[in-house]
Amino acid sequence: MAFSALQLSLGVITFGVISFVLGIVAENKKLQSGTPIKGRGAVICTYPSDPAIPLGYLSFAFLVASTVVGYLALFYPYKGKSIPHSVFFKSRTFFVFFNITLFTAGLGAALTLWPTIEEQHYLKNKVYPIGTDECPTGRVGLLGGGAFLSLDSSLLWLVALMLASNVRDDYFDEVDGETHLVEAAVSANI
Repeated sequence: MAFSALQLSLGVITFGVISFVLGIVAENKKLQSGTPIKGRGAVICTYPSDPAIPLGYLSFAFLVASTVVGYLALFYPYKGKSIPHSVFFKSRTFFVFFNITLFTAGLGAALTLWPTIEEQHYLKNKVYPIGTDECPTGRVGLLGGGAFLSLDSSLLWLVALMLASNVRDDYFDEVDGETHLVEAAVSANI
């Protein structure tokens, strides 16, 4: 099945928006604290159910999906016409936006995974030494920051797709121009 640039762009933005929404909901549903129960020689923390963990992982999964679709869409052979990958990276603007987009996606992934894994760790390891007055939870604000970076990266993938389209157009204009010159030279020699 052949994909169009519009279909792949919609996939990128859809996955990015879903990642954003899930990240924001995860940040809002994240536990503020647990209940410490003092025992003999230790404090045991009890936590209510935490929907932030599955929401955080889902947000990360949709960010990865957005990134994979965005990356593949850049080099996809639209209308059966492919060009060498090196041609894209000769464009300085494309190169810069491509790297910024990858950095933003990576940072968004890190900010989404870090508090999610940390929260899961705290829910799994509930025993702490005496002197612990509060039960720890994952860092506040990182999931929300990761959510905004997920949205930013999907928007930057769209910019990179537009720049890739410009590179494609320039490449095919040059190739068509050279073909016409060769045809003219061949017909002049005949």
